[in-house]
Amino acid sequence: MYTTAALTLIAALGQTVYEPTWESIDSRPSPQWFEDAKFGIFIHWGVYSVPAWGPKDRYSEWYWHDMQDKNGETWKFHAETYGEDFQYQDFAPLFKAEMYDPDHWADVFTRSGAKYVVLTSKHHEGFSLWPDPTNWNWNAMDIGPHRDLAGDLVTAVRAKGLRMGFYYSLYEWFNPLYRADVNRYVDQYMLPQLKDLVQRYKPDLVWPDGEWEHPSATWRSPEFLAWLFNESDAPKDVAINDRWGKDCRSIHGGFATPEYQHRQEGPLMNAGRFEECQGMGKSFGYNRNETAENYRSTTELLRLLIDTVSRGGNVLLDIGPTADGRIPAIMEQRLLEMGEWLAVNGEAIYGTIPWDKAPEMEDVRFTRKDSVVYAICLKWPGSELLIPNTAGAKTIKASLLGYGQPLTASADVDTVRVQVPCIPADQMPCRHAYVFKLEM
Repeated sequence: MYTTAALTLIAALGQTVYEPTWESIDSRPSPQWFEDAKFGIFIHWGVYSVPAWGPKDRYSEWYWHDMQDKNGETWKFHAETYGEDFQYQDFAPLFKAEMYDPDHWADVFTRSGAKYVVLTSKHHEGFSLWPDPTNWNWNAMDIGPHRDLAGDLVTAVRAKGLRMGFYYSLYEWFNPLYRADVNRYVDQYMLPQLKDLVQRYKPDLVWPDGEWEHPSATWRSPEFLAWLFNESDAPKDVAINDRWGKDCRSIHGGFATPEYQHRQEGPLMNAGRFEECQGMGKSFGYNRNETAENYRSTTELLRLLIDTVSRGGNVLLDIGPTADGRIPAIMEQRLLEMGEWLAVNGEAIYGTIPWDKAPEMEDVRFTRKDSVVYAICLKWPGSELLIPNTAGAKTIKASLLGYGQPLTASADVDTVRVQVPCIPADQMPCRHAYVFKLEM
């Protein structure tokens, strides 16, 4: 807990002092870097990456949890593949990450156009991806890779100029202390563990999960957040989500976290302060049971990004590396193709806000930056782009991002008209979606 002397020093430096109350914590503005970034990479990686299996409608990272159901598909797979006597803990020595190349990961993330990365430092299974002093023999340094997986990625990602954050599960399914006494678990295990993670790596974003069994008071979340903002070594513009207790989603914290578009209405969501998190398929962790047909196309993933950004949110798009440390080729391909589109059209995504006068159009989404409006067409509009003149524009200057010549455009009382050039297929500026820049 911070001391009076520490708070006095913080105040003397001209910094805001945050009290351990939601009223104080919620008064903190969302960091501008996060508001502008729009696109981040989520990484689910742990002991569950060894079996890497789940029913096609389930998260593979819930393997240990799901194998408890002796009538379920996961237990049937486990018994047939590994045998009934094979314990989940027996997977840990097989999680070797022998092909893990964090520099390659960071290069792929940079080329994807993402601006930040969020790694699962510890999922609900409780296995830590760093040399965790609170978690003997159930961390990546003591067993399995015998390596600081988290720290190596922090170094590689920041060398590329990207922001680095951590997912952290507040609860653990089978931790005996958690099951016996949640208050002792929080005091003697969870808070020291989470603070160790923060002090070691100074994350730009703290992304808790597994909060739903207890209110934020039990997790002592306001207390932790006051420490994070006032005293910790994390950057002063550290971002936080809303998963701090079962009383918090879309109500308290920095931004709401709809998951596969399952959202809870509340002040954060209603204010457009949200981050949509999804995998490329149905699972976050790598699932060997998913086929190519279960993965969304690059076009579909870009439409998710475009639609979300047009409503003010970010997208946290997940990859599930294999147990040996590779990004599955289909996931890497999707990221690189998204990056090709963003290299041409990124100015319509990064640092934008929703256009408050945007008309409802089935195949067009709008973003805005100062006096410039971006009309992002999900399909090629044909010979003419017609947009209702909801802003009452009198003059229009139009261009197509990635196309070097200005376009003819006009506006009357009802309609903005943009003449669309006839471009040979092999000379199109991009694929998937097309951005018309309108200066009104």
